[in-house]
Amino acid sequence: MTLVVVSIVVFVALLVAVFVFVGWRDRKRLSSAEDSAAARDATAARERYAAERHVVQGEVWRRGQIPNS
Repeated sequence: MTLVVVSIVVFVALLVAVFVFVGWRDRKRLSSAEDSAAARDATAARERYAAERHVVQGEVWRRGQIPNS
């Protein structure tokens, strides 16, 4: 009985390892320079938007017009 349980555990562990390896390999193969450029553009736009909001909030604070949250 112990041999059967150990065999099943080893088999399941190998299946999980193969699934993870194939997923990792395919993800690495499918990423392209275009994906990297799109991610950089999105990050830059997000940071630019955050900086603009920070400036606007600072101006409101300096003028004494504290908005109600």
